[in-house]
Amino acid sequence: MSKALVTGGAGFIGSNLTEALLKMGHQVRVLDDFSTGKKENLAYNEAYPFLELVEGDIRDVTTCQKAMEGIEYVFHQAALPSVQRSVEDPLTSNAVNTGGTLNLLVAARDAGVRRLIYAASSSAYGDTPTLPKHEEMVPSPLSPYALQKFTGEVYGRLFFELYGLETISLRYFNIFGPKQDPNSIYSAVIPRFIDALVSGRPPVIYGDGEQSRDFTYIDNVVHANLLAMNAVRTQGEVVNVACGRRVSLNQLVKILQDIIGSHVSPRYEETRQGDVRHSLADIKRVKTLLNYDPKVGIEEGLRRTVEYFKK
Repeated sequence: MSKALVTGGAGFIGSNLTEALLKMGHQVRVLDDFSTGKKENLAYNEAYPFLELVEGDIRDVTTCQKAMEGIEYVFHQAALPSVQRSVEDPLTSNAVNTGGTLNLLVAARDAGVRRLIYAASSSAYGDTPTLPKHEEMVPSPLSPYALQKFTGEVYGRLFFELYGLETISLRYFNIFGPKQDPNSIYSAVIPRFIDALVSGRPPVIYGDGEQSRDFTYIDNVVHANLLAMNAVRTQGEVVNVACGRRVSLNQLVKILQDIIGSHVSPRYEETRQGDVRHSLADIKRVKTLLNYDPKVGIEEGLRRTVEYFKK
């Protein structure tokens, strides 16, 4: 079995990925500063003796170097997420999302890591009208966050071309599922909607609700990461990770109302700066390169997520 580092391993995506790796018998080291991740997301560590926790900040080079010792695979999930947060505080988000990523790439190169798998973002596409979004499109980021995540992709490709460090960037499309935090002001839309409907409050939609997203259940994302880990070779590629289907926010609320049994209507507020109107992934490249196929559709994923939050 391999030894893997999961940065941001106490966060939503990172903790789900960490659990999957541990269940497969891999040794996992988690690096997290708990600025957005939660220690309770790693509450299963007593059942898995091969889990090591390192508390630290990816903005610190020495921390990155220590975390990289003896590692074969890096799953770089750590970030300051949220378009809104990056618009409000671009300096901090850039220090983490760009500077921290560069620190990890340098540390991985120097430690002789085999491969770094990078959590990229569909926000790099911006708001171009072309649908579905495919990897050959020219990026057009609308926020500091989107630009920072795109910069990480470019750094990943350069580190393969210049230093031979195998990298691959997975462009995530609107991930949802268990362990996602509904309480943060920067929380993603699905946990906020579920929390509101379960509590009998109107979910807030920014804009008219006809904006659409390629919502992707967390198990699909974990599956894509594991495929990227087991690929024969990666060479700085960028691939979309999604379901290849879009749903409007109004449709999303209706599906959740049916699952939860709620009749509470949404409240509409002004559109937020930097938000993209429509998002839909072309997933042909990831199918070809990684043999990826989404395993869980949005309706089933929403049912599982609602069950988790009700508990």
